[in-house]
Amino acid sequence: MELFLVMFWVVLAGAVCYYTTGWVKSQRLRKKLCMQGITGPPPSFLYGNVPEMKQIQSKANRTWATHDYASTLFPYLDHWRKQYGQIYTYSTGLRQHLYVSDLEILKELNQLNTLQLGKDSYMTKALQPMLGNGIIRSNGQIWAHQRKIIAPQFFMDKVKGMVGLMVESTLPLLKKWEAIIDANGGLVTEINVDGDLRSISADVIARACFGSSYVKGKQIFSKLRTIQTSITKQGFLFGLNSSRFLPNNKKVVTLEREVELLIWETVKQRQQECLDKSLGEKDLMQLILESAVNDESTGPDKGSSQKFIVDNCKNIYFAGHETTAITASWCLMLLALHPEWQSRIQEEVAQVCTNGLPDADSISRLKTVTIVIQETMRLYPAAAFVTREALEETRIGNILVPKGVCIWTLIPTLHRDPDIWGPDANEFKPDRFIDGVSKACKSPQGYIPFGLGTRLCLGKNFAMVQLKVLLALIVSKFTFSLSPSYRHSPVFRMLVEPEHGVHVQIQRI
Repeated sequence: MELFLVMFWVVLAGAVCYYTTGWVKSQRLRKKLCMQGITGPPPSFLYGNVPEMKQIQSKANRTWATHDYASTLFPYLDHWRKQYGQIYTYSTGLRQHLYVSDLEILKELNQLNTLQLGKDSYMTKALQPMLGNGIIRSNGQIWAHQRKIIAPQFFMDKVKGMVGLMVESTLPLLKKWEAIIDANGGLVTEINVDGDLRSISADVIARACFGSSYVKGKQIFSKLRTIQTSITKQGFLFGLNSSRFLPNNKKVVTLEREVELLIWETVKQRQQECLDKSLGEKDLMQLILESAVNDESTGPDKGSSQKFIVDNCKNIYFAGHETTAITASWCLMLLALHPEWQSRIQEEVAQVCTNGLPDADSISRLKTVTIVIQETMRLYPAAAFVTREALEETRIGNILVPKGVCIWTLIPTLHRDPDIWGPDANEFKPDRFIDGVSKACKSPQGYIPFGLGTRLCLGKNFAMVQLKVLLALIVSKFTFSLSPSYRHSPVFRMLVEPEHGVHVQIQRI
């Protein structure tokens, strides 16, 4: 009994010492920011501003009068921005944050080429089961090494070579919807598009990576989706649970191992297929794997090459699959509300695409499709935040950011700022992009759906081309409007997606 009491008091003393030391460090960082004129909500002991965040969140009004959902999903950030301005500081537990939506600072951040800024550690720790140490969550030299290998595989000349694959993956969807309409006597038919769009996006990724169909990859996608849901349920944005909920979550750990095993088995199977058939054309994962094995900094170490390919495969699956499918759903929702833009896309596809099918030459001439996608990503960017952690003390413009401070930018708030976009910032007006991003808003730093700076999304070209193919084919074959059963409710699940799906009433043209 005495031994138990001694152990209890030792553990308690250690915990108190840890949190007290962490609290002191956090307050020291806050003081350094305050000395530069940066203020913010006063933190409570140990918990920082989390109690206030939860209180503000509980009072948020979940009504959707406009497309502006940021003030509902992240009301505390919006509340503090109105109170403290475009730059302020706040804390979650022992972590100190710097919120930035000032265009000049974002411009400096965009132009800063340094490894001293990386992905924030507590968020990326939470995402480790989904992303491993792949390019999305790695930092420093590891990230730079991965980028050197992966980036060339997503240059536009490579992506244009995948247009045919994207068309092949989309055509079965058109036939499926036609069959559903025919089974309904050719009448207007209700469809929830989310699942189908996710399947198409997954099929494209699976084919591009392994030359395999969605049937082979569906287990991987399903398990990654389950992990994503498990992480999101923990409310990791508040920053208190990231150190405890994932390592001890047996279900997540088991799923993580199963995903990694499935990916590596698929890689090996694809390699053997190519050897047996002596195929000249190599898929994305083969090219990345060969680059990793041959790269001097990776060397011939089979274990490191395997981890490299598995982790980055998880990254490509998640980033290329989920974000594209979600953006496509939001696109169809907005087009359902604005049938005049459906007509404009139909006219363009008829003029530009031979037999109505996009190809590598016509994809760049789909201007109307492009501006619709750009406007969709302005109003409904899949990623809600750009986050960076100062891995070393770093100067950004006139701000000296202390080591350990996390920098946050809320993308949807930036994309709807009337000072940047004008009084119609909350309206769907694709024509604002007709002369490019620089003419659409006050500053190009005000439009960052793919992030900014050196860590701009590598799959930007891939996502845009796939979205063009999807929209061009769907809108040229069908007309649609929102179903009365559609419930507009954006929700944050690592990405911002329609909580109840997008239900449309669809018919053949």
